[in-house]
Amino acid sequence: MNNIFDSHAHYDDKWFDQDREQLLCELPKSGVVAVVNNSVNIETAEFNKKLAEKYPYFYFTAGYHPENLENIPTDYLDKIQEFLKHPKCVALGEIGLDYHWDIPRDLQKKIFIQQIELSKKLDVPVIVHDREAHGDTMEILKKYKPKGLLHCFSGSVEMLKEVLKLGMSISLGGVVTFKNARHSVECAEYVPMDKLLLETDSPYLSPVPNRGKRNDSRNIVYVAEKIAEIKGLTTQEVLDITAENARKFYSI
Repeated sequence: MNNIFDSHAHYDDKWFDQDREQLLCELPKSGVVAVVNNSVNIETAEFNKKLAEKYPYFYFTAGYHPENLENIPTDYLDKIQEFLKHPKCVALGEIGLDYHWDIPRDLQKKIFIQQIELSKKLDVPVIVHDREAHGDTMEILKKYKPKGLLHCFSGSVEMLKEVLKLGMSISLGGVVTFKNARHSVECAEYVPMDKLLLETDSPYLSPVPNRGKRNDSRNIVYVAEKIAEIKGLTTQEVLDITAENARKFYSI
């Protein structure tokens, strides 16, 4: 397989510290044509910028993840804006809401909205993280209407319909291959192919048959196989369509 575009990864994660350089050199040999590495704060954005400058197929985002709001600098929006001037910084993210952890919800919503407002000012897409916060996430997205996508989409078909009405896209990853992933399969069936991107969220959420192991961009083939089965397409057709969608979405 070829034309594998990983729209959301975290190769800055410590799980890659032992072999990061070797792995990132090998990925293009396995058909990986592009990776967008998502940042969660200023430190990871700086690390990811260096990776993007080193590897031609590598891109990055800048933003504050809801799990990383402790001690957020007062000038964080200025810092994000500086990163977004970089030619390989292709989106503002990963941002959003995460109600799984005990993080003040008012603070999460405030920072989420501020980053959306910056994305609209700069006319760049946002990468939205939504974990156990579907209601508040959709309320904010409907009010502010950013360009963007919901990554690792975990909502229902009804929520997906609302996302599509906003003109937003979704990305799906390894979860769609899990036996208990009813929502993901239903959303894969419903989503128009021009609104779908593929992701790993590596090193997390490896698809079957590698579930539980460290994930990397090569595993997108298994996600594409599952979606091809659902959509009545070939695996390569799914890879080609989603790669083109990602290029358009990120203006690459």
